[in-house]
Amino acid sequence: MSRVGVLVLGPAGAGKTTFCNSIISHMQSVGRRAHIVNLDPAADASEYEFTVDIRDLISLDEVMEELNLGPNGSLIYCFEYLLENLDWLDEEIGEYNDEYLIFDCPGQIELYTHIPVLPKIVHHLRDQLNFNMCVTYLLEAPFVVDTSKFFSGALSAMSAMILLELPHVNVLSKIDLVKDEYNKRKLKRFLNPDPMLLADNSNTELNPRFHRLNKAIATLVDDFGMVQFLPLEAKNQDSISTILSYIDDVTQWAEGQEPKEPKDTIEIEN
Repeated sequence: MSRVGVLVLGPAGAGKTTFCNSIISHMQSVGRRAHIVNLDPAADASEYEFTVDIRDLISLDEVMEELNLGPNGSLIYCFEYLLENLDWLDEEIGEYNDEYLIFDCPGQIELYTHIPVLPKIVHHLRDQLNFNMCVTYLLEAPFVVDTSKFFSGALSAMSAMILLELPHVNVLSKIDLVKDEYNKRKLKRFLNPDPMLLADNSNTELNPRFHRLNKAIATLVDDFGMVQFLPLEAKNQDSISTILSYIDDVTQWAEGQEPKEPKDTIEIEN
């Protein structure tokens, strides 16, 4: 039995739900089964139906209306409520033993950078339900073309890696939206980045202090040495297949599959 859970994280607008739909579509096309678990209580409609949906337990709109809270406070309340009712989650996902569960998560990164909500859910899935877990962390390619924004995104990815204590597959999404050749060439530097080189090439004329800050952050990213990115084009099957192969490797999915019985030998009459 192989229980695999993939957390899809990243800032709002990074294309997480589109990525989930693309993974589901690709896996179905190659004969593999997977399900989307929606952990966003404010989720919009998805191309593929959610197999498990937190909104069946609690929704953001209901909390905002009944408790008169803002969207961020309501989101935190929803997740605290989920933590108090993890038996509901256990029951909902209990029947899916030998399939991928893809957890589509909210874009509010404070759920794992400021408060220990997602880390507690991860520990429950991994330690209590025996899931092999990993994270795909998405950043928008058009956003990180700016070097300083790349460092911002890299730090958020590092924060998630440290706090969640899971294998990470970092992804630059929306590659196809980078149209001009200059930015396409520039973007290649961010897939397997040399942070010190990026800092040296950043703009030093406008604000020397800003450049020194970039250098300090680059040193931190360089010392950590684990921030690399895969390119994602949601409509490109080769791109999706490559990312899925990395996920399979870090979750050891293939090792958990039962060997298939050989087909019966067909006797040929003379």
